[in-house]
Amino acid sequence: MRSLIHGSTRSDQALGAVHAILDRRLAPGASRPLAVAFSGGGDSLALLLMTAAWARRARREVVALTVDHRLQAASADWTHACGATARRLGVGFRALTWEGPKPATGLPAAARAARHAILAEAAREAGARVTLMGHTADDRMEAALMRAGGSTTPDPREWAPSPAWPQGRGVFLLRPLLDVRRADLREWLGARGETWIDDPANEDLRYARSRARQAAKPGAPDAAADPPTHLSDHCAAQAGGVLSIGRRTLAKAPPADLRRFLALACVCVGGGTRRPASASLERAAERLRGEAAVTLSLAGARIEADAAQAIFMREAGEAARGGLATLSLAAGEVGVWDGRFEIAATRPVEVRALAGLAGRLPRGRREGLQAMPAAARPGLPALVEGEDVSCPLLSPVAGVEVRALVADRLAAAAGLIDREPG
Repeated sequence: MRSLIHGSTRSDQALGAVHAILDRRLAPGASRPLAVAFSGGGDSLALLLMTAAWARRARREVVALTVDHRLQAASADWTHACGATARRLGVGFRALTWEGPKPATGLPAAARAARHAILAEAAREAGARVTLMGHTADDRMEAALMRAGGSTTPDPREWAPSPAWPQGRGVFLLRPLLDVRRADLREWLGARGETWIDDPANEDLRYARSRARQAAKPGAPDAAADPPTHLSDHCAAQAGGVLSIGRRTLAKAPPADLRRFLALACVCVGGGTRRPASASLERAAERLRGEAAVTLSLAGARIEADAAQAIFMREAGEAARGGLATLSLAAGEVGVWDGRFEIAATRPVEVRALAGLAGRLPRGRREGLQAMPAAARPGLPALVEGEDVSCPLLSPVAGVEVRALVADRLAAAAGLIDREPG
């Protein structure tokens, strides 16, 4: 693991390396603000300082987002200190909180999931599409040690879509410090006269992350980022949140690439967040490599394949994950239905699955259903207003805008978007 900060030029080297990443990942000339996840700890403080310096040159605004998890007695004071630091650096600031009861078990994972959702929502509200996070080389080592001990902790990647869904739709995470050691950052901060917050939870050995932090040794190998899933390049998006891909393309794909593509496609089409189990993926991949007709359900998705192509659509009969639930929108509200469609309405509307309602569509609109796979039709969004039923995917509905999220989500998850959208 190389150090980017050493000798008398450590400041210039650190800034140069991080700024080079920002130059590569962020859209030139963009005017959107940049969000920085800022806990007040040494890693996020160094990141905020470096990002603020880059943003001044690029003439972009920066907003620091601080999440109070309400887990430490001093957390309110920490949030206040973060706000003071942001003001001193001339960047925007938003104080956020994780409200509600906290789980008795699995607290670190629950806190991480809540934090991602809160940060993503705040970034979207601020107009940012990139949130920078201060993960370092040490975090990569700790994650590897945790996985070696049986944990499912993901490996932090330099560039990735937000894992929160649907809050994180269109939001990407950028971690430009993954090649920098935590101790080097603190040395750099100390030379600048900066102070930072040390969360005692980082030393609490009841948590796997804290145990891994103590066990991490210098010189651990770099963690490789997931390569782009190029199968997604061959995947076509159809109306109604349906994806299709040639059967021969699946048959020729390397096994690992096929399994990853199947997992991502099924999660995106199914609208959820949990990937299929490894054993289920193996069985599905084996069946789809052949030419025989295949019909199967996986992670809320239905796959129908003939000798020519495989079609991925929502499994309308799957309700175990709580999907396909009714969504009620007030006038002017934007919501996401079933994790697949973003719906904005200028008047109150109720969104349901079309299953059981297709007969109430106007006759001309029902004919439009014939262009869609039969199994996909019950999982389409329907607007119910009194006795009237309409489907905005079949024809425009006044005062309602619908945006399908499946194809964009797949492109982001598969690594096909490698920098800030312009």
